[in-house]
Parts: sequence; C-alpha cells; structure tokens
Amino acid sequence: MKQSRAMSLAEAVANVVVGYGVAVASQILIFPIFGLHTTLAENLKIGAIFTVVSIARSFALRRVFEAIRMRRKKPADEVV
Repeated sequence: MKQSRAMSLAEAVANVVVGYGVAVASQILIFPIFGLHTTLAENLKIGAIFTVVSIARSFALRRVFEAIRMRRKKPADEVV
C-alpha cells in the first residue's frame, strides 16, 4: 500500500516536532553534566538550529539516494 502525500507530510512534521522536543530535553539534561548552563530560551534556540541542520542533512541524503536509485534504473545501453 502506498502512503498518501498528506500522510507523508504528517509523518515528516511529526518527525521534526518529536526530534525538536527530544533535542531540547536532552540538552537540558546533558549540558549541565559538561558544565554548560543555559536558559530555556537558549536551549530552544539551539534546538531550532540543530533541527534546521537535521532537515537539511536529511533532504540532501534523500536526494543523493534518489539519484542513485534513478541511475540504477536506467537501461545499461543508454549513454549518460
């Protein structure tokens, strides 16, 4: 069964929201262990930056793997 575009979007949004929450929560717990003391506002900003980086990384990797998939799909006798 194929996933609809709406469900793909819902999954992507849920993934980003949950990832952001996990990032901020882990920062709040782990930063003090390393002597880093930040405010909630700073943790939210840091989490947002890491979330944007994560989305960019995920998008770039998805495009690379799609290019690999498309390259393998071409007939062997076709000249690129």
